[in-house]
Amino acid sequence: MTIAEVSKMFGLTADTLRYYERIGLIPPVRRSNSGIRDYDESACNWVGFIKCMRGVGIPVEMLIEYVALFRQGNSTISARKALLTEQRQQLADKIIEMQSVLERLDTKIAGYEASCLKFEEENLR
Repeated sequence: MTIAEVSKMFGLTADTLRYYERIGLIPPVRRSNSGIRDYDESACNWVGFIKCMRGVGIPVEMLIEYVALFRQGNSTISARKALLTEQRQQLADKIIEMQSVLERLDTKIAGYEASCLKFEEENLR
């Protein structure tokens, strides 16, 4: 696939894809004989993985480290697992915190709804 096709597929700009490759966020993408990036299924899987991880706020630096470890081979499996496990725990903690904020907002909104209903009832008399 061309960079334009991958860009459209994942909702990322071509500049972003080139940047991700340049900083090591995704492994180098295979090039055609004319030097044009040719994204295969593996490269697209990397783009999807990185987009997903960035979408929930996982730091670029951690992902670069993960990709570098991956490229070193199977001897880094435990280190990669440790990185992902740490990020998973941080994300789980963040979800708990966000759930608490959501509940607080729901309580606040319910209070406003009750106030509005009371106001409307008083003004309809």
